[in-house]
Amino acid sequence: MAKKSKTGEWLEYCALRGACVVACLVPYRAALAFCDAMAFLMVRVFRFKRKRTLGRLKGAFPDKTRKECLEIAQSSLANIFKTAIEMMRAPKFTRDWMNKYIIDGEEYKRRLQEYVDEAKGVVIMVPHSANWYMAAWSMAKYGLKLFAIAAKQRNKKIDAWMKRQYCDIEVLDRGSSRTLVDIKNRLESGGAFAILPDLRVPQPDVEVDFLGSKANVSHAGAMFAVKCSSPIVVAAMRREGARHRFVHIATLRPNPEAKDKKLEAERLTREAMRLIDAEIRANPGDWFWYNKRWILQPVGGTGKKM
Repeated sequence: MAKKSKTGEWLEYCALRGACVVACLVPYRAALAFCDAMAFLMVRVFRFKRKRTLGRLKGAFPDKTRKECLEIAQSSLANIFKTAIEMMRAPKFTRDWMNKYIIDGEEYKRRLQEYVDEAKGVVIMVPHSANWYMAAWSMAKYGLKLFAIAAKQRNKKIDAWMKRQYCDIEVLDRGSSRTLVDIKNRLESGGAFAILPDLRVPQPDVEVDFLGSKANVSHAGAMFAVKCSSPIVVAAMRREGARHRFVHIATLRPNPEAKDKKLEAERLTREAMRLIDAEIRANPGDWFWYNKRWILQPVGGTGKKM
């Protein structure tokens, strides 16, 4: 992909900061209502990527009607807009704000802390569904020692902005030579590692059934749990109107007697993905059907995308 010019980077950054000003001035609930209205217009009137998205939905849900698929597509697009708004407003989120908009947030933080205290850290796997950032922001705001990894943005100014928006979450650079060591060290010192399973690993890894097709998923997150004897919490953040609920799906524990650590990590990865698949099917409007980052495609990037 061609590198942006300095002028292009500045224009992109200025547009983002201008959008941030507007997003932060508008009351939160009003901003969410605007997102719902925009999603309705984009899907129903302007037919934004509608054919492609409905094709994906029909592949995952062959029994759903066209009307039901349209409703899911509209909800999914509204969710993308809402997540963008919340990312722009993230530094304004206080603990009092979390108490108002996160249902039972402090109670869930207490449960996660118990997992950390009983073992060497905890690995938290969540799907790219609803606002996973809100799950991380809330747990970190309540005092959980949370860290994650993220890829660098091509625009350095936007990359620096993104790091500021992570707020209380410690973010390690994806691809750094020290990242794997840093993750292990932080788990062993009682950290909570938040990870979203990557569905587009370029090299063959763990093949799983996912949304009516096959996904090639990295076993790295589960491998950290195996090596550090950390439990894996599979969870999701669901939207309930303007509020958010952190939902505990299951706790997976590595077998301490497993002789082959890689096979054990693969087993845990398959089980986590089975649970995530079920969560998405139960709440399909929260899944990001539009974002090509999580479209299933063959290993190596060849072949036709879904």
